[in-house]
Amino acid sequence: MKKTDLRLRAEALLPEPSQKDLPNGKKATDPRRLLHELQVHQIELEMQNAELQEWRNQAETLLEKYVNLYDFAPIGYFSLDEKGRILEVNLTGASLLGMERSRLVSRSLASFALAASRSVLTDLLDQVFAGKGNHTGEASLQKEDGTTFWGGLHASPAGTSDGRGKVCRMAISDITARKQAEETQRHAEILARSNEELKREIVRRQAIEDALKDSEQHQRRLLDQACRLQEELRAMSRDHLKTREDEHRRISRDLHDDIAQTMVGIKVHLEALARMSEISPTELRKHIARTQKLVEKSVKEVLRFAIELRPAALDDLGLNVCLKTLLDEFMKRTGIRVQFKTFARADKLNTDQGTTLYRIAQTALSNVAEHSKASRVELRISKIGETVHLEVSDNGHFFDVQQTSDLRAGRHLGLISMRERAEMLGGAFLIESKEGKGTTLHVQIPV
Repeated sequence: MKKTDLRLRAEALLPEPSQKDLPNGKKATDPRRLLHELQVHQIELEMQNAELQEWRNQAETLLEKYVNLYDFAPIGYFSLDEKGRILEVNLTGASLLGMERSRLVSRSLASFALAASRSVLTDLLDQVFAGKGNHTGEASLQKEDGTTFWGGLHASPAGTSDGRGKVCRMAISDITARKQAEETQRHAEILARSNEELKREIVRRQAIEDALKDSEQHQRRLLDQACRLQEELRAMSRDHLKTREDEHRRISRDLHDDIAQTMVGIKVHLEALARMSEISPTELRKHIARTQKLVEKSVKEVLRFAIELRPAALDDLGLNVCLKTLLDEFMKRTGIRVQFKTFARADKLNTDQGTTLYRIAQTALSNVAEHSKASRVELRISKIGETVHLEVSDNGHFFDVQQTSDLRAGRHLGLISMRERAEMLGGAFLIESKEGKGTTLHVQIPV
C-alpha cells in the first residue's frame, strides 16, 4: 500500500529503528517497533489536526468575507419559496424594506408591493419556478413606515441546501432615482414636444397673422385702386361729356356757319328770282347756276358730317376705301404727306373689326394734326398669323408716353378711347415715342 504524504512526513520526523537495534532478531511484533508505529500515527494525527485547523481558519475567513459581501452588498438579496415567502434576506434587503431581518423571515414579499405591482412579482416567481431561466422586472414597493420606492428585480432559480427543493434568488436594487430621472426625462420630452408644438402653432399663427396683414394690405390696395378707378371713370365721364359737348358745339357751329349760311344764300337767290318779273334767260341761268353751287356745297358739308359720324362706305366698299378717303381728306386739310400700305383682304374684316381700326386711325390722325407738328405720316395695315396689325407713325415731336398714359390726368381721352376700342375686341394697344424718331402707334386685334 502506497504511503500518504502525511505518513511520509511523520516518518521523516521519527526515523524507524534498524533491525540490528532489535534484541534477539525480533521483527515487527517487537514492542519497540509498535511504539514507533504509535508515535508515527500520533505525529500524523497532529499534522492532520494542524491542517484541519488551518482549513477551518481559512473557511471562517471566507465565510466572514461572504457574510460581509452578502449582508453589506449595495443591493438586497432575498431567497423566496414558491409562495413568495422570504426564507433568507441580507441586511441591505432588510434596510430596503425598513424592517429587522428576523421579522422578515416567512413574510410574503408581495405584501410589500403596491397593488399595481403585485402581479409583476407573482409573474416573476411563476416563471422562475417554471424553470424558464432568469427574469427581470420593476415593482413599486412600500416600506414598513409607508415610504415607497421603485425596486429593480432580478430573479433566478436555485436549489435548497439539502438539494431536495428549489428556491428563487431575487436581487432587489433601489432604482427610485433612475425612475425619477426617467420620469423627469419623460416630462422633459413631453415639455419639449409641447414646446415644439407651441412653436409650430406660433409660426402657424404668425403666418396667418402675416397673411391677414397681407390680405388687409391687399384689400386696402384694391380699395385704393377702386377709388382711383372711380375717380378715373368720373374724369373720363367728364371728359367724354365735355368732348361730346365740344363736338356738338363744333357741329352746331359748322351747321350754322356753313350749311345754314349756304341755305340762307339759296333762300335769298330764290326770293330774288321770285321778285324778278322780267328777267332774261341768260340772267336766269346765272342765278340758277349760283343756286346750284350753293346746293352742291351744302350737300358736300352734309356728307362730310355723315362721314365723320359713320362712313357709309365702310359697310358698302370696305375698310381700305374708307381709309384712303380719310387720308386724302386729311392731306387736303392739313397738308401733311401720307403713305398708306394695306393688304387686300382687309376689306373682308367684320363690321366691328373694320369700325375699330377705322376709328383708331381717325383718332390717331386727329392727334397728329393737333399735337405732333409732323410733316409725314405712314399708316400700315398687315395680317400676321391670326392678328391684324395697325401702325400709325409720324416724324413729329416726341412725348413722355408714361406720363401721357396716366389716366388720372383726365386730359387724353383720345388715347383712352383708342386703347379701349382695341381691348374691347381682345386686342392690344401700344405707343412708342422717341426723340428724333417721332411717334408710332401699334394696335393688334385677333381675327
